Amino acid sequence: MMGLLAAGTAEISAKDWPQWRGPNRDGKSTETGIIKNWETNPPKLLWMGEGMGAGYAGVAVVGDRIYTTGDLAAGQGVIAVNAKDGKVVWSTPLTEGAPKHGFEGARCTPTVEGGMLWVTTSDGAVACLDTTGKVVWKKSFSEEWGGKMMSGWGFSESVLIDGDNAVCTPGGPEAMMVALDKKTGKEAWRCKMPEGGGKGKDGAGYGSAVISNGAGVKQYVQMTGRGLIGVRASDGKFLWSYDHVANDVANISTPVVIGDHIFASTAYGTGTGLVKLVKDGDGVKAEEVYFIDPNKLQNHHGGMVLVDGHIYCGHKQNGGDPVCVDIKTGELKWGPVKAPGKGSGSVSYVDGHLIFRYQNGVVALVEATPSGYKLKGSFKPEFQQKESWAHPVVSGGRLYLREQDKLMCYGL
Repeated sequence: MMGLLAAGTAEISAKDWPQWRGPNRDGKSTETGIIKNWETNPPKLLWMGEGMGAGYAGVAVVGDRIYTTGDLAAGQGVIAVNAKDGKVVWSTPLTEGAPKHGFEGARCTPTVEGGMLWVTTSDGAVACLDTTGKVVWKKSFSEEWGGKMMSGWGFSESVLIDGDNAVCTPGGPEAMMVALDKKTGKEAWRCKMPEGGGKGKDGAGYGSAVISNGAGVKQYVQMTGRGLIGVRASDGKFLWSYDHVANDVANISTPVVIGDHIFASTAYGTGTGLVKLVKDGDGVKAEEVYFIDPNKLQNHHGGMVLVDGHIYCGHKQNGGDPVCVDIKTGELKWGPVKAPGKGSGSVSYVDGHLIFRYQNGVVALVEATPSGYKLKGSFKPEFQQKESWAHPVVSGGRLYLREQDKLMCYGL
């Protein structure tokens, strides 16, 4: 088990989950020794806390603190929780009243590092707080960069921290992506996308950026309203785009980085593509390796994980039927299989297994193997309210499930 740290600290342990999709933004935990038969021995509820506010945000876990975002009475903000018992330690509103848009509520998982944390609000502000809840700096996407979303559901990005950079995606005409000094908020660079239309819509998408060193160039890869893009990390130079995975409604799931390749999928009848990044003069270009038709694979907003050369995820618009894809060929090794739950399914990986969480609350354990679909049991959590869209989080031998104002902690 993870050794607990002094209250309010933010030193990173190997078993912490300090940001969106875990330590490496890939949806994978390195923990071992989990319960592997949920049919006879499902996870037990350890505690259920309340006071998270409204929203669909996941949680970050560092030491003995859990951080999330939610719509509180005073506005949308950040909440810190004691990992021992689920009690709220502090909350800090960042907006005056809750932002109004489709599916109201916070969506951003805080990024925690070195006694600081960074968030975006759904009305388009990026903020830095310390781990006692004090606001260090805050900037508005619209006021600073003319930021906008591709459609009307509110900003959902979780800030990427890379060295001194806090990287985020305002979606503005002159600043699709920006890098800020993580300590001060001062702009380091901004990236303008070339004009020219193509598939999708102008503005930010609903994904979060990841790091690639494809073609030997460190770059930030992000899903925008116009599809997948790559931006050089050193200076913000726009490198490449790939709009075959763009649609006009919402481009959501975080792309998966595999060496010189990027795997990306969107729903709304769009589909899935793998691109290879290759040198192009002093830049980089993206070449499509294959494309998977949407009737075989389209990932809505549940995310994807890569395990031993295979992608595991849920398939279907408003669905999460499990599927396994050979990353080299795009061949479906198995699936889509009828899901054990209903609605979109989010997925995380731990100890040779996948944890799927479905929109109706059902949580299922599936073995991560290309040899066939092996369901190891499922359970319905203690509490379920609206759409259970927050991704499952594994940290310190525990499974955390955010459900609107409640946070449930199960023993794994």
